[in-house]
Formats: sequence, structure tokens, C-alpha cells
Amino acid sequence: MSNLLERNSVLRVKEFLKKIDDNYELIVLDKTARTAEDAAKSLKKEVGAIVKSLIFKTNDNDFYLCLVSGDYYISEKKLTGIIEKKVTKASADEVKTRTGFSIGGVPPIAHIYPPSNIFIDENLKRYDIIYAAAGHPYVVFGITFENLCEITKGKIRDFVN
Repeated sequence: MSNLLERNSVLRVKEFLKKIDDNYELIVLDKTARTAEDAAKSLKKEVGAIVKSLIFKTNDNDFYLCLVSGDYYISEKKLTGIIEKKVTKASADEVKTRTGFSIGGVPPIAHIYPPSNIFIDENLKRYDIIYAAAGHPYVVFGITFENLCEITKGKIRDFVN
């Protein structure tokens, strides 16, 4: 499992974080963190402390990253209202092409093509530390809500049910 930290996708996340602060550590899990529920079980944390990185797109191919608390779901209606354009969830191929990461391991940072905008679910603020994917379904990192907002330059918006 330690060779996971040498994968290109994970190294991209590690280098991005290192430029910000040497104190970020990547956590290699024994079990997959492909879903928020899986990650929570592996970390022995509440599912709400897991950051889901979800990519949405508009018909004119603007892509948006939504960082959502693991125990909430995105309201496409609310997101459409924020963006003022109809949105749909990006396909797995579109996510891989845009971000460079496969679904289940998409981090909130280090994407090949940065999204048009990043929206952050305020419900993540409930936790001292939240956990996000680090480029692979078995690798995550911990971060504070404030630092997540800062490093992603995301906007806190209400787009969940």
C-alpha cells in the first residue's frame, strides 16, 4: 500500500499541499475511501467529516467543483440557481479528463484544468478536521474548513438538500 504515495495522481496532490504547508500528511487507508461512507469507516470518523468532491457542468462546458459534506446531497436546483445555468453531473470520463483524477479519488485541489468555480458546503464547518481524497481511493488528507476554503479559493454557498 505504501507505493500508493508514489502514484502520479497522489504525488500531484502531495506537491500542491507541500507548497502551502509542509505539515499536511497523506493518510493511506487499509480500505477504500471511494465513497464518503467507506472513508468514514476507514478513518473511524463521522461521514459528515468527509469531503465529497463532485464535478458538475453546464451545457456550454463550464465545470464546477462542489465540495460537499459526506452526509449531504447536492441540490441541482439550488446549484443551477447559483450558477444561473442548468447543471448536470459530469461523467466519469469528463471528471478524469478535467481533473486528472478518477471518481473516488478526486481531491479538492491540483486539478489539470481548474474548475470555473469552486463551491463549498458550509456543513463541513461542523468538524475541527475534515478529510478529502488525495488522488486515489485509498489516500486522503486532513484539513480544517478554513484552510480548505483558503487553498481552494472556494465560495461558501448553500447548494445541498
